[in-house]
Amino acid sequence: MKLEQIKWKTPDDFQIYKKNDEFKVAHLVMIFGSRELISNDNFIDSIKQRYPLAYLIGCSTSGEIYDTEVVDDTLISTAISFESTSIECATEMLNNVEDSYEVGCRLAKKLKKEKLTHVFVISEGLNINGSEFIKGMKAMLPSDISITGGLAGDGILFEKTKVIANCYAKENMISVIGFYGDNIRIGYGSMGGWDSFGPERLITKSKNNILYEMDGKSALELYKTYLGDYAKDLPASALLFPLSIRSKDSNEGVVRSTFGAKYEDNGLMFVGDVPQGYYAKLMKANFDRLVNGAMEAAELSRHSMEDSPQLAILISCVGRKMVLKQRIEEEIEVVRDILGEDCMFTGFYSYGEISPYTQIFHKDGENVYKLGKGCEFHNQTMTITTITEV
Repeated sequence: MKLEQIKWKTPDDFQIYKKNDEFKVAHLVMIFGSRELISNDNFIDSIKQRYPLAYLIGCSTSGEIYDTEVVDDTLISTAISFESTSIECATEMLNNVEDSYEVGCRLAKKLKKEKLTHVFVISEGLNINGSEFIKGMKAMLPSDISITGGLAGDGILFEKTKVIANCYAKENMISVIGFYGDNIRIGYGSMGGWDSFGPERLITKSKNNILYEMDGKSALELYKTYLGDYAKDLPASALLFPLSIRSKDSNEGVVRSTFGAKYEDNGLMFVGDVPQGYYAKLMKANFDRLVNGAMEAAELSRHSMEDSPQLAILISCVGRKMVLKQRIEEEIEVVRDILGEDCMFTGFYSYGEISPYTQIFHKDGENVYKLGKGCEFHNQTMTITTITEV
């Protein structure tokens, strides 16, 4: 596997950041950039001209990642040339959030299953129920196939997101890549690092991804109470206080972030399901634990593959970027410390992350790694996909 990474200044002016020797024909190009730049068709034309045989996949972001830098308002392309791995691509439009499950099913059906190793997803970031979409994908894929990826971003505007799927950037689009072959190795890790606070509350009224009441009280009013001075900046400020939810039969929670409010009926809209009957607890930032969470995600992604990674795709939630601010590159630097200088980094800040459930336990002075298969939908995590060919 050979790689080439470029930072585009204009459609005609670019800087090759890193290129492997003997890089020849690209088969896949990942493109991450601001909504404004990724919507400029001239950039896509230039990238397609440079890599005429490659499949292009990418999205608008809430910040771009390359090397150990976090940048805004740029366009980064990462071209991949495989030696023996083949890929298959599928795309669907999601025009109604209620169709999230069905679209997940349709996308998974489009991928042939023989020798399928892994599925990578780039999705619309707002008009989707991430939990239902993943359920649909899992329903149509073999249980041992892992899925990773993320939802497109739009800075902290939450207006519209765009996805590239071998075409000009479009809203309401989802693209998936299937990786095939015996020589591809995929690792993954996803960790958060947020602290719970306040009482655990029962979700007493919700519908799909809209939360209305906890313990019989308005969810929106509860958030306003806890947010204090931040309440005037809703819904963006709610990213600073995500929600950990769990079923009554599980002690393992998943994190949900809100992206909008329905003020007319005191509802909060989340990117994933917030099922009625689940228990919920507010969370707040702990700087050191967020950075440590990124480090653990890197350890998991490294542990889950036998060989050293050549490429790491880092997808981190925009809420982490809002909290860490000028310290944001610390969470990228600790990943570099784990994965090494030879691993190329690409990625972006997102509105949601996709990965199997992963966890690290500390027992008798040693780390114990828990790596799930399949997939879960996450918010507020650092999610890493590592790739290499052997």
